Amino acid sequence: MIKVALPNKGQLFEPTVELLTSCGYKLSKAPKSLSSLDPENNVEFYFLRPGDIPLYVASGVLDAGITGKDFAAEKGQVAEPLLDLNYGYSKLCAAVLVDSPYGTLAEVAKLRIATSFPAITRRFFADQPVEVAELEGAVEISVRLGIADAVVDVVETGSTLEQAGLRIVGEPLFRSNAGFFAQPGHEDHDDVRVMRSRLEGRLVAYEYRMVEYDCPADLVAIATKITPGIESPTITALQKEGWLSVKAMVKANRANQIMDELSRVGCKGILLTTIESARI
Repeated sequence: MIKVALPNKGQLFEPTVELLTSCGYKLSKAPKSLSSLDPENNVEFYFLRPGDIPLYVASGVLDAGITGKDFAAEKGQVAEPLLDLNYGYSKLCAAVLVDSPYGTLAEVAKLRIATSFPAITRRFFADQPVEVAELEGAVEISVRLGIADAVVDVVETGSTLEQAGLRIVGEPLFRSNAGFFAQPGHEDHDDVRVMRSRLEGRLVAYEYRMVEYDCPADLVAIATKITPGIESPTITALQKEGWLSVKAMVKANRANQIMDELSRVGCKGILLTTIESARI
């Protein structure tokens, strides 16, 4: 049985549980529970602080885990990254008081910086020594309280920084999203490989849709150029002579335009359906 770490709270918790549930895993978290057993899928899930997960996985205590790439980078990415996941997007940005005179990251580097990500901050400003105050949370209030002159903090919408009277300076120091990580050497473990395959299948399902339509036989060459599918479209004869049924996977972000194009060339009965999971 493999042991897999999951975020116990924060923006990563609910999407991670939803993703794994949609992949056929059974897990639940009671208010004070630290683990959840899924014997049918040979997995025991552990709910841990997102920032601790990379070390638990890298140290060999756990086989795999899902957490933010920023947390893995902060720990030196000692866990093996296996898969990018399509949620938990955020940026690590520097910020100063709205009315402060500082406008560049070079200027920020000369200030006292409060952050929960000291390693990433020092790596970004590697060309010069920086004074860093390491905090566990509520970083945005540190300037007002006199602990620091600037912060480096996680930004999703920027509203938290604005409420604290701060403004972002320069480019993000780091861009993050959720990731699936494994203990080094365990990426080929059967159950880890199965989990990765299921997660990949679900990500494909988010990215693609299935389009089906009836097509005149003399137009099938034109229509299938619009919907080439992954390897090739599925084509079967209809009972009505001279007509074919075509089925193909298409990119979700172009699905409606593709339906418009098929209609214009003379296809009928065009249907678009979601995909629950896939292996391609």
